[in-house]
Amino acid sequence: MGACRNFAFLLLLGLSCSVADGLGVNWGTIATHRLPPKTVVQLLQDNGIKKAKIFDTDETSMKALAGTGIEVMIAIPNDMLAMMNDYDAAKEWVKKNVTRYNFEKGVNIKYVAVGNEPFLKSYNDSFTNITFPALKNIQNALNEAGVGDTIKATIPLNADVYDSPRSNPVPSAGKFRPDIGDLMAQIVEFFSQHGAPFIVNIYPFLSLYGNSDFPIDYAFFDGTSNPVLDDGVEYTNVFDANFDTLVSALKKVGFGDLPIVVGEVGWPTDGDVNANVTMAERFYAGLLKRLAAGTPLRPNSTIEVYLFGLMDEDAKSVAPGNFERHWGLFTYDGQPKFPVDLSGKGQNQLLVGAKDVEYLPRKWCAVNLSATDLSKLADNVKYACAHADCTSLGYGCSCNGLDARANASYAFNVYFQTQNHKDESCDFQGLAAVTTQNMSNGTCNFTIQIVPSASSFLRPQLSVLLSAIAGLLSWICF
Repeated sequence: MGACRNFAFLLLLGLSCSVADGLGVNWGTIATHRLPPKTVVQLLQDNGIKKAKIFDTDETSMKALAGTGIEVMIAIPNDMLAMMNDYDAAKEWVKKNVTRYNFEKGVNIKYVAVGNEPFLKSYNDSFTNITFPALKNIQNALNEAGVGDTIKATIPLNADVYDSPRSNPVPSAGKFRPDIGDLMAQIVEFFSQHGAPFIVNIYPFLSLYGNSDFPIDYAFFDGTSNPVLDDGVEYTNVFDANFDTLVSALKKVGFGDLPIVVGEVGWPTDGDVNANVTMAERFYAGLLKRLAAGTPLRPNSTIEVYLFGLMDEDAKSVAPGNFERHWGLFTYDGQPKFPVDLSGKGQNQLLVGAKDVEYLPRKWCAVNLSATDLSKLADNVKYACAHADCTSLGYGCSCNGLDARANASYAFNVYFQTQNHKDESCDFQGLAAVTTQNMSNGTCNFTIQIVPSASSFLRPQLSVLLSAIAGLLSWICF
């Protein structure tokens, strides 16, 4: 009887950790305080996640992944693409970042991402002429190193590389953008020749965010009153329509059967009126059940996807929007935000959180109740938010309902936490003071930061600071 109970327990444990075929996550690290990579890798393992996409080849992350069997996509940043146009540099990069880890119990590298969305229209052709040569050099270097049969070079591309004409806005009319049409045809042929997939990032949230007339139900998977009709095919969600627009574009250049991997897809939980836990839970519930069904143009075919993202990143640029820092399935400290079923079988439950997380002491920074001259309060809040993450204070966000004093306390505290409780970081010209009272209220969480790991950085990049300042002026009110 005891043996039966043990078997049943193990069976349930296996079910709770099961993950849909082809499912991975994006592990971003643009945060002021990073969890130790070993803690993150344990988080992946505890939740049965067997695929991870990272945006660099950070040594501490790679060492933590070694020996786990987790399938990894590593990346070459856009600012290195020009360098990779030199074949010797490409060979050296492969030696340092691929073959170095290619040993028994090493890192299970599956893909090398050459750049990240390099053909975005907003980049104004900065990478258009250097991406394909870099791709070819990296794949040839992988081949020369003897790993090209198992490790493929590819390019994660934004969905803006293809579209349908305004005169016929349906998936079957999909084609590659005219300005890069010939280039995309060459790249797709190269993928096919070398057994690499087409990687595309699809964001239904951004379709909604960028268009006030976009039908909100079309961003989800539970039906819409206005489906898109395409030659007898009914599209009830923008994910399927977007995916099949790419399938059509591939068909038009002669490679309609090329494997497609969705490199990024997700829903943020803060930073915008449509970014919250309720909508994220709704999105993931529909997406994860949908993956095994395929799309109208690729039915009954499991879609391989990397969810975006694993954890919130409080130092990402907010130039695209304040939501950029809130894409995580997990909070900054590796705790699950909402129930989700990674198996896609409709059995929603909380994921397993990060273990043995070390936090700074339970202290907060708040407006000093003894302060009488508040004339400089706004200036000090702006300073705090230029150097820390205040995106939760925006309209429709988790801390939008605070009064002026609580609003300032939130800003002061997030700066205090970012600065690791340094004495001078909770002064603000005498307007702030340290307290042991947790001021969290409803959906608004006054966080205690984690102890920074050796891989954390304490100052956001200049671009992050500038975008924070620009965004700050538009949404902080007193």
